[in-house]
Amino acid sequence: MTPSPEISNLPRITVIGTGYLGATHAACMADLGYEVLGLDVDQAKIASLASGVLPFFEPGLEPLLRKHVESGRLRFTTSFQEAGGFGDVHFVCVGTPQRKGEFAADLSYVDAAITGLAPHLSGRCLVVGKSTVPAGTAVRLARTLVRTAPAGAEVELAWNPEFLREGFAVEDTLRPDRLVIGVQSERAEEVLRQVYAPLLATGTPLVVTDFATAELVKVAANAFLATKISFINAMAEVCEATSADVKKLSEALSHDTRIGGRFLHAGLGFGGGCLPKDIRAFMARAGELGVDQALSFLREVDAINLRRRARMVDLARQLVGGSFGGMKVAVLGAAFKPNSDDIRDSPALDVASTVQQQGAAVTVYDPVAMDNARRSYPHLGYRNSAMDAARGAELVLH
Repeated sequence: MTPSPEISNLPRITVIGTGYLGATHAACMADLGYEVLGLDVDQAKIASLASGVLPFFEPGLEPLLRKHVESGRLRFTTSFQEAGGFGDVHFVCVGTPQRKGEFAADLSYVDAAITGLAPHLSGRCLVVGKSTVPAGTAVRLARTLVRTAPAGAEVELAWNPEFLREGFAVEDTLRPDRLVIGVQSERAEEVLRQVYAPLLATGTPLVVTDFATAELVKVAANAFLATKISFINAMAEVCEATSADVKKLSEALSHDTRIGGRFLHAGLGFGGGCLPKDIRAFMARAGELGVDQALSFLREVDAINLRRRARMVDLARQLVGGSFGGMKVAVLGAAFKPNSDDIRDSPALDVASTVQQQGAAVTVYDPVAMDNARRSYPHLGYRNSAMDAARGAELVLH
């Protein structure tokens, strides 16, 4: 994809944080025709990206990365000073994991990105948050920028939530189903309209809103998706009790245009680095705002999701006669979803570990997530193919 001819004097772009979101955004912005500088404090990650090697798996992303590294349009650094001097638009793409022992989001990486960048902003520029944060965060960060950046009020903040699906990240960035920007001025809106002009020219809908709404869009979308997944899994429990067919139930429901069939498939439930922590952070923020009852249903959504893992273990144990002792069990799949090597909160590895703890010898195979699984779950056995993992097993869990 090439930039629209209407764009002139292209702004230079920095991307702060080069994990899954940041690396994707940086490579795709370069593909839209911009000069892009990616920044991360992880020197090993920066060295890998600078050589055109992606430190994680995402279909179609590494060739895009390599293409623009080789062209010189995309570079990487560990220097906030270099990034501050380079960029006209700075995208903040760092993670917001769940705080240990709490439901709330850990904003330390977002805060560090802002405080690291701000002292090096000596001219007019726009800082754009893409990280998933609790409502109210952007207002606080905007004040921090004005207070600590040498350019003061010439440094503005906007919020532009991401909606990437792992396995489809390049498609979702270059051909998104919508763009949402939270701004406080016409100038900030104008800058982002310029940055996204190639996408807007193809008819991508743009929603312009305030900070709080932009912050809420991502967590609201994830809460709705999580609810839909847990709903059909709750129906699966009812189907088991009534001898009904949950697949046929899902099919029948999918023809209702008010409901639709996407993500209406019973299974092991959701995992990964977004849905579980985002719905928990949403509940935590609602509690801080005094509206926790409005999101109390998400506690049951979370509980249904986790219950699927325990149910999988129970069903597996029944199939081998009531005990895993001395049994060999193969688990096919380690990532939290297909076309990913992301094992964060993986339902499959959670089940595999529980089955092994109950006495089975477990072997695991995944097409792309084996290295990550071995590092985080060294106690499990691993094989280089599905056939090798299943050979001699009394039970195969897919």
